[in-house]
Amino acid sequence: MTDAPATPSEAETPRVVVVTGAARGIGRTIAERFVAAGDTVATLYRGGDLPAGVHGFVADVTDSAAVDGAFAEIEKTLGPVEVLVANAGVTRDQLLMRMSDEDFETVLDVNLTGTFRCVRRASKGMIRARKGRIVLLGSVIGLYGGPGQVNYSSSKAALVGMARSITRELGGRGITANVVAPGFVETDMTAALPEATQKEYKASIPAGRFASTEEVAGVVQFLASDAAAYVSGAVIPVDGGLGMGH
Repeated sequence: MTDAPATPSEAETPRVVVVTGAARGIGRTIAERFVAAGDTVATLYRGGDLPAGVHGFVADVTDSAAVDGAFAEIEKTLGPVEVLVANAGVTRDQLLMRMSDEDFETVLDVNLTGTFRCVRRASKGMIRARKGRIVLLGSVIGLYGGPGQVNYSSSKAALVGMARSITRELGGRGITANVVAPGFVETDMTAALPEATQKEYKASIPAGRFASTEEVAGVVQFLASDAAAYVSGAVIPVDGGLGMGH
């Protein structure tokens, strides 16, 4: 007689997973998915209702001291961080000739430099442990471009270089770094678009529909798993074919 297969909670020690911006949208679903898998999940966020089981630490990713303090508190109360999902981001869309310095700098500070601050702090513990998973939330716009989104596309394109540099620097220490690049996703933001605009966007997507947040979260969870231990420096599109070739 053979033993029954172990459940996920029996087979694996729960990890401490940090998902930035888990109060809504894609980040919320990602956090929920890790909680359901039995991981201990924390988030850095600026406010709002959090999913059940997610430990909230209020911190602005544009503030290095706040980020460092939040990670210190997470490590003290929950344990070493093994997985970082850098999801927090903002948009300030505007045509190039009308885009202000503030519009550009604010988006870069949150989406790019904010991600850097979190990666820098999380990697300290990962280096000591000689293991870790870093997943950066990019966008098809970072590869494909988008009118009125010079700031946003620049911030997301730069994450590719970040992940690949991290891979070359830390890959020998059991740490992977990858980018997930979603296309159009069913969120409150896309739901607010006029029906005609939604129809136009869907016509440009080979799959003919927007992604669910679950479909994005599933790819993130895979990249954070043992099964993806040899995947690093990769850009994984979750866009229904919209940006293929980019």
